[in-house]
Amino acid sequence: CIINSFAYRSIDHDLLSEGPDWASLTLGVFVCQACSLLHRSIPHISRVKSVQDTWDASEVELMATTGNNAAKAKYEQTVPAFYYRPTHSDCKMLREQWIRAKYERNEFEFIEKQEPYSADGFLWKRGRDNGQFLSRKFILSEREGALKYFNKQDARDPKALMKIETLNATFQPAKIGNPCGLQITYLKDNSTRNIFVYHSDAKEMVDWFNAIRAARFHYLQVAFPGASDEELVPKLTRNFMKEGFMEKTGPKHTEGFKKRWFTMDDRRLMYFKDPLDAYARGEVFIGSKENSYTVLSGLPSSTQGHHWNHGITIVTPDRKFLFACETEAEQRDWIAAFQRVINRPMRPQEYAVEAHFKHKP
Repeated sequence: CIINSFAYRSIDHDLLSEGPDWASLTLGVFVCQACSLLHRSIPHISRVKSVQDTWDASEVELMATTGNNAAKAKYEQTVPAFYYRPTHSDCKMLREQWIRAKYERNEFEFIEKQEPYSADGFLWKRGRDNGQFLSRKFILSEREGALKYFNKQDARDPKALMKIETLNATFQPAKIGNPCGLQITYLKDNSTRNIFVYHSDAKEMVDWFNAIRAARFHYLQVAFPGASDEELVPKLTRNFMKEGFMEKTGPKHTEGFKKRWFTMDDRRLMYFKDPLDAYARGEVFIGSKENSYTVLSGLPSSTQGHHWNHGITIVTPDRKFLFACETEAEQRDWIAAFQRVINRPMRPQEYAVEAHFKHKP
């Protein structure tokens, strides 16, 4: 099939969840099935067609003379370095806004169409104690190097001040229960604090996300003046390596196992009573194999009190941490996540983090 041949030669694989089985006849790009559904949401811009359908000569000629590489050169010519380019594993809302930004709003074709990314406005924030979402004013100040929010509109002092240095943001629509749900984390007294927010307008929420990335980008440019954009961009925001429920016991290994929600954020393994808790009940530092950290499948034979049968033992220089997973598949996934971190040598700054964990009261 001529169309299939063009598709595999010109496709941009970042957003692919499978083969490029669809094409946009109006844009001249090939897309996977998942993205074809998103393109259907902008029918005034993009008309999609399966590569398995019958194509006439003019349609084949259009795809042959355009294709994904040419479209990328046109529609992505002024994408800011900090702007997040989603992949197929990102949430639907984020992928749709990327498509709309490129093809509907032409944000990266004409630089004058790039509106200033939100740095001052209102977001719905989840209350730490009652779980209710209330409208709160947020201000992102690069001058102060912080993201602030206020409980009252006329308040002079912020309820919280989150330093850009430790700020992270990741979309969590399923966890938060909103398609635009964003989880913001930062360090407070060297412990992780979570804030859960959303906005009813998807573009506004993505603008906030990219505003955080822009602020982080500018901060890192100052902190590491010799670093290239390619070195800095991966440090702007990060998705969690793994999340889910496991059971855990205490340091004596005689306490009963309790079900907890675990989040693995790089070398920090945090556990919460509820996925939407503001603070972790505890944090575990996961170092490298060179520093005597290992992960083992199973639990010591004397272990009792766990309801789930698929155990994991993490060995650190100071103690062993015992966890249990509900299924073998979850056990494999957690072990693989731990192993990826343990196999990676520690960076100089991570030794300071490790030292803090060892001296926590």
